[in-house]
Amino acid sequence: MSLRPLGSTGLSVAPIVFGGNVFGWTIDENTSFAVLDAFVDHGFNAIDTADVYSRWAPGNSGGESETIIGKWLKARPGMRDRVTIFTKVGSDLGGPGQKGLSQRWILEAAEASLARLGIETIDLYFSHWPDPSVTHAETLGAYDRLLKAGKIRAIGASNYDAALLGAALTAARSEGLPAYQVIQPEYNLASRAVFEGALRDLAVAEGIGVVTYYSLASGFLSGKYRSAADAAGRARGSGVEKYLNDRGFGILKALDTVAGELGARPAEVALAWLIARPGVTAPIASATSVAQVESFARAAALSLSPEALALLDRASA
Repeated sequence: MSLRPLGSTGLSVAPIVFGGNVFGWTIDENTSFAVLDAFVDHGFNAIDTADVYSRWAPGNSGGESETIIGKWLKARPGMRDRVTIFTKVGSDLGGPGQKGLSQRWILEAAEASLARLGIETIDLYFSHWPDPSVTHAETLGAYDRLLKAGKIRAIGASNYDAALLGAALTAARSEGLPAYQVIQPEYNLASRAVFEGALRDLAVAEGIGVVTYYSLASGFLSGKYRSAADAAGRARGSGVEKYLNDRGFGILKALDTVAGELGARPAEVALAWLIARPGVTAPIASATSVAQVESFARAAALSLSPEALALLDRASA
């Protein structure tokens, strides 16, 4: 599978990144191992997680996703050399001072993530959410220490808009500190406004890599949620309710049309659309079964015609 350069990080990733938020939440350890094995076997190489995943599941306290990935790496000798690991810091872990982007917490949280993952270096470390209580210089200074210590290889920002990202880039230049090299915005056929426009323009101008989250709109773009009844009682059900409207149904109709023409599934077409979007390096997508990983491989191989792209653009505009 062909790899894509990830901004200026020196890292290269396959066109779909695995979303590790499901580990310890909607799938258990054994199933997590199976889908990760299948993911790598199909030629993919990047896994995204965060220190807070999967804190929201009953009985969890955070770090469960990183822990499962660490156990999988330990059980697969040589696997660490085959995969690129993304993780994040900044979300609220629930304990005193266990959130935000202060230097103290970043340095502490990085050590905890490294221990859970069982690795010496995090390939790409993200600021998970903006933290207005600290300066960009303090946050980037913490990353500078981690980079110099060999604890991380590159840095990124998740959930930053164009103004905030621009301010962080300016601070990096003025203070002689490392700059964000990758961003992680919400972006999919049903939610385009966050990324398209100023943020995309800035990322392209600065050569910043882009890995998108909610790439399938919490599963809506798979086509399995076509009514409120379909979403009721599902783990991601509450996340799709906002798409159950005329525009959302129009997007599903367009996906169905293109999928039918290609002999593909709606989710595969939705991911292929993202892969083809200007500025996007790779979408992040989660899988809870080996069959879904196999679908990722088909999505990565899909080539959408100009007519198909135009139909999807019109439906989702």
